[in-house]
Amino acid sequence: MGNRAVLLTNLGSPDSTDVSDVRKYLNQFLMDPYVIQLPWVLRRLIVSLFVLPSRPKDSAHAYQSIWWEEGSPLVVLSQRLLAAVKKNTDVPVAIAMRYGSPSIESQLLDLAKQDGIEEILLVPLYPHYADSTIKTTIEEAKSVIARHKLDVKLIVIQPFYQEPAYIDALVASTAPWLDAEGGFDHILFSYHGLPESHLTKADPTGSHCLKSDDCCQVASPAHATCYRHQVLRTTERFVEKAGLKPEQYSVAFQSRLGRAKWLEPSTVDTLEELAKKGVKNLLVMCPAFVTDCLETLEEIALQGEEDFKKAGGESLTLIPCLNDQEQWVSVITRWCEEYPT
Repeated sequence: MGNRAVLLTNLGSPDSTDVSDVRKYLNQFLMDPYVIQLPWVLRRLIVSLFVLPSRPKDSAHAYQSIWWEEGSPLVVLSQRLLAAVKKNTDVPVAIAMRYGSPSIESQLLDLAKQDGIEEILLVPLYPHYADSTIKTTIEEAKSVIARHKLDVKLIVIQPFYQEPAYIDALVASTAPWLDAEGGFDHILFSYHGLPESHLTKADPTGSHCLKSDDCCQVASPAHATCYRHQVLRTTERFVEKAGLKPEQYSVAFQSRLGRAKWLEPSTVDTLEELAKKGVKNLLVMCPAFVTDCLETLEEIALQGEEDFKKAGGESLTLIPCLNDQEQWVSVITRWCEEYPT
């Protein structure tokens, strides 16, 4: 291993809850061709005509409902994770956001100019592969290195959706809720959704993803970039480790946007169905995220709880993401020091 630095990356957040800052953030996010996978002209029309006129105000209100005194929960928690990792390693480590600040560009430049750095380990903090998370992060990092002619080797950690150390940390982080006195009726694994077109486009075989009902169970090279296969595998590994029975859990997909066909079942529909089936005390975890954010703290803990109770449920408890949990910090620290070149 050469002299290494490590760049952790997360999605990002507006700088504040002001509508102008939210609009700026949404524009950067939605104009990414890996997020809305359409030609630039169509993407620009959709974002400018149908999203930016009204959505920033609604999103600003949502951010206001979960904003902390220190700032964006996602950014604050990411910085806490960074601080914890730094305490456990001498390897230079930084955190960057794909959208917003601190940018990947600024942090890569800071790391690369440190004396003796020969390689940078890029750690996108997403367990599961998607073009709109991992690929866009990698391409941005490569672009920065090429644009600034940085003399460093880029190493990218592979999706860690079924890595035993990650699963162990995930199970450990949920234990206080799974083992709580009084128990629970059901646990919902709510993963961030994706348009189905993202899966088929990422399928290197062009003939596997979503071509059959059991495509995620049939071995294929497509699984290396198949988000659906990977989230289902995370669920399987978690359930096995935690000792859950089939009737104790469900899987759903949240955060739909636009009119395209997205992965199903939807979290909104599943919450209603579970309540109508008699589930009263529901636990929800969001393993697609390692850091709590708008999609967990507002969409699930606030809006999801309201929807669940309206449908007849009594309590919905969001299990926090890994955040800066001690075992998760240890996993990342080990990657910083030992992930192979």
